[in-house]
Amino acid sequence: MTNRRLILILVATIALSALALTAVRARDIFKVATGFVANVICSETFVTGADPATIFAETAAAMPGTGLFGWALNYDVDRTRRDVTVTLLGVGRSRAVYREGVGCHLDHGGAVADIPLPATEGIPSQPHLPEIAGNSVVAPQSPQLAAALDRAFAEPAQPPFRRTKAIVVVSDGRVVAERYADGYGVETPILGFSATKSVMSALTGILVRKGKLKLKAPAPVAAWQGLGDPRRAITVDHLLRHTAGLALGSSLSASLASVLEPVNRMKFMEADMAAYAEGIALETPPGSAWNYHDGNTVILSHLIREAAGGRATDVLRLARQELFDPLGMRHVKLEFDAAGTPEGSSQMLMPARDWARFGLLYLNDGVAGTERILPEGWVKYSASPTPNAWVGMGAGFWTNQGDSFGARYRVERGWPRDAFFAKGTIGQYVIIIPSERLVIVRLGRSPNWPPEADGVFELVRDVVATTGSKAKLAGGNQGVNP
Repeated sequence: MTNRRLILILVATIALSALALTAVRARDIFKVATGFVANVICSETFVTGADPATIFAETAAAMPGTGLFGWALNYDVDRTRRDVTVTLLGVGRSRAVYREGVGCHLDHGGAVADIPLPATEGIPSQPHLPEIAGNSVVAPQSPQLAAALDRAFAEPAQPPFRRTKAIVVVSDGRVVAERYADGYGVETPILGFSATKSVMSALTGILVRKGKLKLKAPAPVAAWQGLGDPRRAITVDHLLRHTAGLALGSSLSASLASVLEPVNRMKFMEADMAAYAEGIALETPPGSAWNYHDGNTVILSHLIREAAGGRATDVLRLARQELFDPLGMRHVKLEFDAAGTPEGSSQMLMPARDWARFGLLYLNDGVAGTERILPEGWVKYSASPTPNAWVGMGAGFWTNQGDSFGARYRVERGWPRDAFFAKGTIGQYVIIIPSERLVIVRLGRSPNWPPEADGVFELVRDVVATTGSKAKLAGGNQGVNP
């Protein structure tokens, strides 16, 4: 065979392989896009009670790159079946299904794990955390706070728009200001996206306190126990800090460019997300590099399920008895994948006040009333910086501690140095500021870029100036002019 013929065969083989790969990757793009939209519309239609057309329009506007294909997306909401079907150019069909008590999951056509609700579900118990507010919306306690909320809800003349849905400000354990967009209120569950990761961190801490998980020991993942498997070195700490090293790509950028990352195949094309993530090879040695992706938390969610008893029902019971009830969190919806593992990377909905109650647990060093919920030292550990995490991340939380680019950027824009926070894409925040005894919750549907688009820098500056320690020492006269 001549060299010329060999070259022609090689070129033809490469071309055909590229075409096949392109077709597969194109399918992934369609399924990731439709899966994301179906999940969000399902959750916010049947759990939040929002209007599907508004959900779709505001989510598409907030997600970078979505405008390129948003016109080609078609969704159908069936209120009788309680499901949402989405297609892109008539293909890439994804279907999300609502189930009472556990929200929505993506249906991939196979078996779906049954999730019986715990026997005590829906029966209120006495919280250990003192009540933070009455039944009515708390008006801002000063003209300065009212002006701060006015600014946070005001829309700029030109996009990007903020679309703020809820703000709750808690000072010294009491709500001192809150406001909601039309259609939202004190009991409206709101999707936290990746702020859910911080709740999974708390459940991990509870299991560490109970001796069911060990922070620095190898994570008990069955798929990693083979002789010589380098993944055996991955610990729970690595998963919390996103330093496990698995080659799943990145979840840091919610954009069109990120749809081909393996982590998005995991989220929107796999019935058993944890099994897929646990089957991925290492890209870097565990603990050697920081790489934020949802696979770390999905694996952690699987470990939580196994340590809680092995069933989805056991996770719900653990979460309610050990976390939600003690804090008085009454309207939480934790969603699961089709295999019955919590979708702990992004799928938890609860009212802004419940997000604030969760923040108070961390403000109070893991104690609710007189009961220790989290292990002693867990809050300090959660806020401690992860090496090489340039955005400023701790263990399950973002943090202003350390010298990362992100920490410096936020401090330069008025955030206190000791602040740490749960953060979800397109504008979700639960900000804990120990030095000021503040928890600030901001939820909405804002673009991630530019960083100032959601108005949260200004909100934190305003609230700290008005209700922080300096303002209190000055008798409340310092702060923002109305």
